[in-house]
Amino acid sequence: MTGKVAIIGGAGRVGSNAAYALQLGHACEEIVLVDVAAEAARGEALDLTHGRAAAGGPRIRAGDYQAAAGSDITIVTAGLRRRPEESRLELMERNAALFREIIHSLRELKLPPDSILLVVTNPVDILTYLAAAELGWPATRAVGLGTVLDTLRFRSLLAESLGLDPCRLEALILGEHGDSMVPIYSSLRCDGKPMSSLAGYSEEIAKKAFEVTRTAGAECLRLKGGAGYAVGLAVRQVVTALLQDTGAVLPVSTVQESGECKGVALSLPTRIGRAGVLGVAPLELSPEERRGLARSAEVLRKTISSLRQADRNP
Repeated sequence: MTGKVAIIGGAGRVGSNAAYALQLGHACEEIVLVDVAAEAARGEALDLTHGRAAAGGPRIRAGDYQAAAGSDITIVTAGLRRRPEESRLELMERNAALFREIIHSLRELKLPPDSILLVVTNPVDILTYLAAAELGWPATRAVGLGTVLDTLRFRSLLAESLGLDPCRLEALILGEHGDSMVPIYSSLRCDGKPMSSLAGYSEEIAKKAFEVTRTAGAECLRLKGGAGYAVGLAVRQVVTALLQDTGAVLPVSTVQESGECKGVALSLPTRIGRAGVLGVAPLELSPEERRGLARSAEVLRKTISSLRQADRNP
C-alpha cells in the first residue's frame, strides 16, 4: 500500500464511493478529499475514518487544493448535472469550463513530475483529451476511466445471464464511453477459453447483455440519481494498476497517436503502470469491430470540433 491520492469532487456520490473502494482495497496510503462543498467533504472523510478500525487502509482527510500537494494520483470526479432542456453540448461546455478551472488549480499546485491525472467526470473522453492538451504534462500521464466501467458492467451482466461467476469472464468494450462504444465479442473468454465453446452461450445473449450495458448509466440515473459503487470499483482497479506498477491491460481512455483513432482520446486495451500509459496492447479485431472503433473516433472528433467552435463563439 503506497502512494497519495487526491479526489477532486470527493464529497460527491462518485468521489466518495471511489474513496470507499480505495479504502477497502488498501490501494494507497493516503486519500485527500477536495470539494467546493468543504463541510460535506469533511463529513465524508470523518465517516470513512471511523471505519478504519474495521477496514484498515489509508488515512483519509479533507482539504483544499494545497492539501493535494504531493499526490501521486489526482482523480477528478467533479462535474455538473444536466439542467432541464439543456442540450448535451451545453452541458459539455459547462463541464469543460469547470474542468479547465480544475486544471488551472492543479498547474498552480505544481504536483510531482511523475504525478498522474485520472479523469472520471463525463464526457470522460473529451475531458481526457482536454487534460492531455492543456495540463502541460506528457499525454501519457493523463488517463481517463474510459470503458473500464462499461467492461465491468458487461462482464457482470453476461455472467448473470449465464449463471456464471463474472470473475471467470474476460471481455472488452472499447471506443467512446458513450453511445458509440464498441463491444469486442471476439475477445469473450471464460476461464481462458472462447465463450462460443460454453454450453448455453449464444451471440444473441451476448448482444442483449451489451444493449443493457450501453444504457446502464442512464438507468442508474433514472432509478437513483446516478451510478456510484461500480464506478468506485472501476476507479480502484485503475489506481491499483498505476500505483502498484502492475502493467495491467485495461480499457482506459488515452489520446491516440496513430491509426484510425489518431487525435482523439478513447479506450483501447492499454498497458498502464507507475509511469502512466505504457502502450496499447495488440488486439485482433474483426472488420466490423474495426469499423465500429473508427466510427467511435469520428463521433469524438465531431464533438471536439463542436467544443472548439463553442470556444470561438462564446
